Amino acid sequence: MSDSAQQPFDAALTAVPEPLRHQVSARWQELAPSLATLPPGKWLATLPRVFAASDFVARSGVQQPALLQDLIASGDLSRGYPSGELVRRVTQALADVTDEPALKARLRQLRRREMVRIAWRDLAGWADLNETMASLSEFADACVDGALARLHAWAVEKNGEPRGEHSGTPQRLVVLGLGKLGGQELNFSSDIDLIFAYPEDGETQGARRLSNHEFFIRLGQSLINVLNENTADGFVFRVDMRLRPNGASGPLALSFAAMEYYYQTHGRDWERYAFIKARVIAGDRAAGAELLKTLRPFMYRKYLDYGTIESIRSMKGMIEREMARKGMHGNIKLGRGGIREIEFLAQTQQLIHGGREPQLQDPRLLSVLPRLVAAGHMSPEAGTALTQAYIFLRNVEHRLQMAADQQTQSLPADATSQMQLAFASGFADPKTFADELERQRDAVHRHFTQLFHTEAEPAEGRDPGA
Repeated sequence: MSDSAQQPFDAALTAVPEPLRHQVSARWQELAPSLATLPPGKWLATLPRVFAASDFVARSGVQQPALLQDLIASGDLSRGYPSGELVRRVTQALADVTDEPALKARLRQLRRREMVRIAWRDLAGWADLNETMASLSEFADACVDGALARLHAWAVEKNGEPRGEHSGTPQRLVVLGLGKLGGQELNFSSDIDLIFAYPEDGETQGARRLSNHEFFIRLGQSLINVLNENTADGFVFRVDMRLRPNGASGPLALSFAAMEYYYQTHGRDWERYAFIKARVIAGDRAAGAELLKTLRPFMYRKYLDYGTIESIRSMKGMIEREMARKGMHGNIKLGRGGIREIEFLAQTQQLIHGGREPQLQDPRLLSVLPRLVAAGHMSPEAGTALTQAYIFLRNVEHRLQMAADQQTQSLPADATSQMQLAFASGFADPKTFADELERQRDAVHRHFTQLFHTEAEPAEGRDPGA
């Protein structure tokens, strides 16, 4: 690399804490020759910061220099994608795959490229939390939908097209996303919580006939395998199906009629709580929208009974008990004042009031907090504090996960990793970072306690439907 590139790198390196510089310099020496043809730009001025914060990005650049060359030369690294571009890119990339091994390989190549891009933009300060979460969520949607489209076509070639028993129309799988994916708030190294459904029972119209139930179970299994299997190229997304009816012991896919019967007859309040985040992410979107419309009375009731209030109390008690477990304080999601407390505060208010106030029926936490304030269910001070804390904690979560592309919410114990996290989070030293983290968590926990009592305690003394 020429002096014209080495000099801006050296200048940017001085901003990196001393304990982290050696590894950044070593990675740069490995990578620099492969980037020699690229003109220096803002990417180079941010490279030391990004490499110091993420060994995942640094290692990806060294192992696959062509990937980084492409991101820089194409301009994709330095710009945010408009909505829909990730869908277009995934669709185009999968158009010519002809079998499952090729599908797996292509998806994993796409993942590596886009995760490096998303992490770099986040760590360089070019993307805010909203862009990062939206990009991750759109990429997950695109991968699930793109893989499903190919797998469905291959399954139809093998077994014939599934048709509805009563309508006679072709049937397609509906994929619901829950949790952070459903809220379009996915984190960097997250599971995706999915539920599979299909509109009607019936059977395929081919030489090797299958019931629709069996067809869509097999299709769901193939989809999970394509996304979840850890191959030589890694994985795409870890898939969690435990939120489906009857959990891990339930069928992998159900008809709409069976879904509706289950939730009307057996649905529990924690499942209503989970369904606040439900969103159609792949497959037959029109049919999925109808399914969610059918299930809306289960999710949002106009009149709450005392059992719901008690269930909310039980969920809060479970959170408090888990919080008290050894080692939980270092977990920024599950520990005291963590992300889960903020989610609980918002979603329980949605559960209580959303049936009569449709504006609260929004799976996006940062959108619903100001609506709760406007409706009088949360004080302006609480809304501001929880919004600030959520943004702070989710950014910390991303920096923890971007460091090594690992699914973790636990604060590091060793001094070097603590320095890395503080630096990646924009703090001069670990002590300053830790103080701000405690301040944010204290604010969350205070509102977690106060707000629950404000809303739940009086409910026992009045008619919930009044």
